[in-house]
Amino acid sequence: MRLRLPEERPAGPPVGFKLAHPVISHDGKRAGFAGVSLGGALPYGFVDEARCVYGRRHRCPALRCDCGFYCLHTFEQALALACSSEYRRAVLLEVTVLGAYIRFERGMRYARQRVRVARVGACACGRMPSGFADAGWGRTGWRVLTAVCAECADRRGRTAFAPWTAVSFEEFVRCGGGPLRIVAGGEPEAGEADVKEEAVAEVRSVPELAAEASLMQARLDWLQRQLARFTGGGRVP
Repeated sequence: MRLRLPEERPAGPPVGFKLAHPVISHDGKRAGFAGVSLGGALPYGFVDEARCVYGRRHRCPALRCDCGFYCLHTFEQALALACSSEYRRAVLLEVTVLGAYIRFERGMRYARQRVRVARVGACACGRMPSGFADAGWGRTGWRVLTAVCAECADRRGRTAFAPWTAVSFEEFVRCGGGPLRIVAGGEPEAGEADVKEEAVAEVRSVPELAAEASLMQARLDWLQRQLARFTGGGRVP
């Protein structure tokens, strides 16, 4: 008698969490991610299919092989894994599991995925990151990237001899073919299917923050005029 795994019929694609290193091709034209364990030698795109790391000609995930993408069920599990010293500079990905998958106690192994969100930690100096820079190591044909702030990226640009030294988050998404949401921080979303990022600090530029401050000041001036009008507080410019 041959035992078979129970089949699942979810209402929507499952969502999982995993760690990975952002990578960019040697010519700077393609972007993606490289796994932190078994599949690290095969970088993948924002939407990609798993390939057997042993070169076998079977569909992933095969029951008698370790091939396929891997992810954890919860954000907390991935965040705990990120505490390990060798994973401190990795990014935390939220992925949509597509195609066939095998569910385990803590995660899944599956055939296809879409990377939805990439959560990036702080720069090594502690500031909010604004892009990626060469981490100083990589795979054949791929440079591994690490998050850096604008000041550290500029400092690297004055001292490095590489043809390029840094890439903004927007350029990284463009090279990867998007869409991908990059946020700085590590808090989970309010719901797995909700794209709103609550309690997550988004990466914003100085001009964006200045525009928001100007808008807030204009609203405050309007409220002051309305208050003076109804309370009789005198003329308001």
